[in-house]
Amino acid sequence: MPSFPVLVLNSGSSSIKFSVYETGGEERTRLLEGEAEGIGTDQGKFHINDANGAKHIEQAQPLPTLATAFALVADALKSGKFPVPQAIGHRMVAGGPTVVENQRITPALIDEMERYTAFAPLHTPIAIFIMRESLRLFPGLPNFVCLDTWFHRTLPATARELPIPQEYSEIGVRRYGAHGISYESIVYQLQPNVPEKLVVAHLGNGCSISAIRNGVCIDTSMGLTPTGGLISGTRTGDIDPGVLLFILRKIAKTTQNASEAADKLETAVAKQAGLLGVSGVSNDMRDLRAAIAQDNVRARLAVDQFVYTIRKWIGAYVAVLDGLDMLVFTGGIGVYSSETRAEICSGLEALGIVLDSERNQTSKYDQARGAAIISAVNSPAIVRVIPPAEDLMIVNHVLRLLAN
Repeated sequence: MPSFPVLVLNSGSSSIKFSVYETGGEERTRLLEGEAEGIGTDQGKFHINDANGAKHIEQAQPLPTLATAFALVADALKSGKFPVPQAIGHRMVAGGPTVVENQRITPALIDEMERYTAFAPLHTPIAIFIMRESLRLFPGLPNFVCLDTWFHRTLPATARELPIPQEYSEIGVRRYGAHGISYESIVYQLQPNVPEKLVVAHLGNGCSISAIRNGVCIDTSMGLTPTGGLISGTRTGDIDPGVLLFILRKIAKTTQNASEAADKLETAVAKQAGLLGVSGVSNDMRDLRAAIAQDNVRARLAVDQFVYTIRKWIGAYVAVLDGLDMLVFTGGIGVYSSETRAEICSGLEALGIVLDSERNQTSKYDQARGAAIISAVNSPAIVRVIPPAEDLMIVNHVLRLLAN
């Protein structure tokens, strides 16, 4: 296959992150990366850096809408100053029960995925909009959707199916998981020595954990939506359904209809809960650590709950895997918060996890540049820190789909 640039798009609620890779044969070289952030405000920022970090564009300007921000990205990439993309890969959390394979995007496919917005309500509407704009602003270029749920398609029925009436299972209500491209990138980076019994904790503003046997996912913490599983920055994680019913009944007393009540409940459990809800301070671990240093009791409780929950899930997945060969931390908190890693691993010696405190203090620079082993020499299980490489995985999928 001749060498050509591939654009990767990863959209969020207030930002559009992107990168361009030069590809040819087995080579994957990142040429540039950029972001439009602060979307929906008059404090927007836009930058494009090359692979060495040198800034080619850095500007501040109002970004009132997603359309404004993406037009800025498209115009820059078509300006002639940068390699013009020949194919585009889009990250998508979930495509619903009918879209489970990574594939080329068509208007009909976008319409089908849009039917299942409720499966990832914070992400899907934005991703759908960007896909439509991409087809319009880059006419003729092949666009491909790369699903987080694709990596979790291997879940066995015992983990995939939920204990609910069958009528709901039949319309696609089940465990889908998320962060799949991140998990896939960890397995990719561990090749050719992928351990048989692997647990990966993706810890960032959104958090999840997966049990992986011989490179294949057999269980994951997030369920139908990214709100389930671990406590996250603003999400509850798993919670007694009775709590949701209680809150819903309270909300219903002051709302006009069921749809409005459901929207308010969704806001409560997905945008106002988690670390933010418990602490009342922030959803950012750095802010919480600073508050703890000032003896903020609620911040301490939030972090303690976060750590406690992750420790329980690690224990559960060691049981699922019948042992543990390796534990990997990834995601923003997983890579950069040595204090959080230490708290999670403390007391897990019975599971074969023994941390080396000096290794765990590896500089952020080294961790960001590549994987670090932070377990003690005598630890039965290896503990590693590996930054995710999601963009690279999306490029690989785009090339595979083009070749097919």
